[in-house]
Amino acid sequence: MRRSLSAQPTLPDFAGARIPERSTLETIRSLLPYLWPKDSAGARVRVSLAMLFLIAAKGATVLVPLVYSRAVDALAPQMGGVLAVPLGLIVGYGLLRIAASGFGELRDAIFAAVQQRTVRRVALQTFRHLHRLSLRFHLDRQTGGLSRAIDRGTSGIEAVLRLAVFNVVPTLVEVALVTAILWRLFDWRYAALTLLAVACYLAFTFGLTTWRVRIRRTMNESDSDAKTKAVDSLLNYETVKYFGNEGHEAARFDEALSRYERAAVRSQVTLNLLNLGQAAIISTALALIMLMAAVEVQAGTLTVGRFVLVNTYLMQLYVPLNMLGFVYREIKQGLVDMEQMFRLIRVPAEVADRPGAKPLVAPAGEVVFEDVQFGYRPDRLILRGVSFRVPPGGSVAIVGPTGAGKSTISRLLFRFYDVTGGRVLVDGQDIRDLTQDSLRAAMGVVPQDTVLFNDTIRYNIAYGRPGASQAEIEQAAKLAQVHDFVLRLPDGYATRVGERGLKLSGGEKQRVAIARTILKDPRILLLDEATSALDTRTEQDIQGALRTVAFHRTTLSIAHRLSTVVDADQILVLEDGLVVERGTHGELLALGGTYARMWALQAEQQEQVEAA
Repeated sequence: MRRSLSAQPTLPDFAGARIPERSTLETIRSLLPYLWPKDSAGARVRVSLAMLFLIAAKGATVLVPLVYSRAVDALAPQMGGVLAVPLGLIVGYGLLRIAASGFGELRDAIFAAVQQRTVRRVALQTFRHLHRLSLRFHLDRQTGGLSRAIDRGTSGIEAVLRLAVFNVVPTLVEVALVTAILWRLFDWRYAALTLLAVACYLAFTFGLTTWRVRIRRTMNESDSDAKTKAVDSLLNYETVKYFGNEGHEAARFDEALSRYERAAVRSQVTLNLLNLGQAAIISTALALIMLMAAVEVQAGTLTVGRFVLVNTYLMQLYVPLNMLGFVYREIKQGLVDMEQMFRLIRVPAEVADRPGAKPLVAPAGEVVFEDVQFGYRPDRLILRGVSFRVPPGGSVAIVGPTGAGKSTISRLLFRFYDVTGGRVLVDGQDIRDLTQDSLRAAMGVVPQDTVLFNDTIRYNIAYGRPGASQAEIEQAAKLAQVHDFVLRLPDGYATRVGERGLKLSGGEKQRVAIARTILKDPRILLLDEATSALDTRTEQDIQGALRTVAFHRTTLSIAHRLSTVVDADQILVLEDGLVVERGTHGELLALGGTYARMWALQAEQQEQVEAA
């Protein structure tokens, strides 16, 4: 795994990677390109229009109390005004309130498309990046935790865009305008007390919210842990039942829920404390300013309209200030939620296309391993100099004991990992110089553990070539000897296969997998112990379908049962990461070495099974 050379503090990531932790400002900066995309003039126009409506809404909001106070003064008996004057002010007051509300609604309506497009683009980039990450990452993955990170991250982006862009800045602008107006219409004491109250309010809110953010992190970690344990347990439902460990699984789940419960209670208590402190600060400031204004009214230096004005401004200011506390909390929580998702995007892809990588065009199907060395860890080699060649249209089988490195060969050919020594060539080209998409498009695999999507049989077969017609799907199913079985089902090809294909038997799943591979029509075929988990009779049926799909294709078979590879052009015997024997079935039996002993042992075991 790569290590960061930065001196910044690091946090463990989902697969054990160490990703530099970034500040809140850097997290926000990561979001800005999505908010102001270079490739979308329409989005930039929408943002600009929304900002104009924002300014218009705040301008109308600040003018409302001024018009209101003049109307009050005009109606006072000592003013002696005629009815037409307050009537015009009252109409203006109503129009300004409508304008403030209307401009605000227009702002939100225009920005909605930008907000949702931003959420969609970030979520899509994260999803695509997860598929670009190496197999090593996904073998260590926590599916529930990854899903929750994306869910919370997208919700956090919505909160930040909705609240920060159109609440924080406008509120601060409104505070500045109100303070200036109070200073201009009254004196510096009113402005100073207003600023002092705002400063105390913000300091109290930010300080306590920072403490609550740490609690929120604990809640998120506990929530992810609980969801991960739940998903992992349910995906392994049968294993839990086999060992009767329902109580153990419930205890593990409850332990994570208990941590979440304690953190949630602390979060609620601190929220109540925060709300109480905010109300006390604003109410105290409001009472003091109203007292000052009341004294001046009694002294005759301030009109009733001005008294109403200062009260209206402070009450009007209280609403966004009260919202600012909520907004700050939500933004901080949203940034915490965004943090994991952006860290996911920053996890480096272990296997990536080189600059200038070329596509594999019209592959003939030759596969060559030249002195290949590889280890999942630097201190333990799995393959120690493996060399072989599969000519176009030829077949090679790899056999050997468990742990010899057989499946590693298929993973290297698919370029799930890069070799640490030697080369893997396809049609004479180092696969590291080819694009991964074109390389994998030329290959098809029938794995030992066939996992199907929780969808219909039609969808799972068509996954080999999305967009294939029903006739093409049925033709592939016929070649895989699964078509007749599907027609006997009540819903036919619309039958849903269940989570991971659990509603189908092992043989049925294998046939669907074979049909999927036939539909893909790959030039190079990998059979990774495709029948080792099946009974002998089912295996014999599946072998017929496999011979159909392997016809005229370059075939690399990884086998446990030697009876499935006797027809291979060449058989490699792998042991401790080395090819210890190679030849045809007959040649290896005549050699009397490792392969001959394995053949004899399996034949004896088969006789015992048949006798039993």
